[in-house]
Amino acid sequence: MSTSLITLEAPQSALLVDDLAPARDWLREALLAAFPGIAVYEAGSLAEARRVLSALDLVPELALVDLGLPDGSGTRLIEELQRGPRPCLCVVSTVFDDDAHVFPALRAGAQGYVLKDLPSQALAEALRGILQGQPPLSPSIARRLLRQFQQPPAAVEAPAAEALTPRETEVLQLIAKGYTVQQTANALGLSANTASGYVKDIYRKLSINSRAEATLEATRRGLVDPR
Repeated sequence: MSTSLITLEAPQSALLVDDLAPARDWLREALLAAFPGIAVYEAGSLAEARRVLSALDLVPELALVDLGLPDGSGTRLIEELQRGPRPCLCVVSTVFDDDAHVFPALRAGAQGYVLKDLPSQALAEALRGILQGQPPLSPSIARRLLRQFQQPPAAVEAPAAEALTPRETEVLQLIAKGYTVQQTANALGLSANTASGYVKDIYRKLSINSRAEATLEATRRGLVDPR
């Protein structure tokens, strides 16, 4: 999970990614209220966002990204933006407020998380806080984060009913620690194909689709230190 906020003088450009036109209107209104004159680029899907980014000469300084996009999760775009040549401050704007969406998004590199029940003016004020290094968070999300770190480790472990085999547990632990599939195979004395098969089985059993979600699940099971 990201530990520091990318601070800006004043963002000159922003990318909005949401498949619903009314939501993009809400986001655009808040952005222009927070940062008058900002250049706003819009997309309704992951594919369209990638096309917009490839057409630009530079990566926008700010991105507001929905999670439930028609062609995948917005966490994928957030991860891609974090790997870019320059920092991009990513803020999730979504209706999802559960752990299964919040923590993977933050681990992917999001530095803010706002819910779509915020009035446009309240969102604008939250975005302006970026200039003072304040992460834009809906109040309920901030409370959820506090509760997560106030819980004892036993309270956040996954139930044994979602059991993995001992070998799958070892693979999950290494993947959550950042090992590649090849490094995992080397560490456990497996072939790369076998290790890849274990990863696919783990994703299927846990109903997850990304390394970020695997890391969250490993943390819940006490396999890695969340700090």
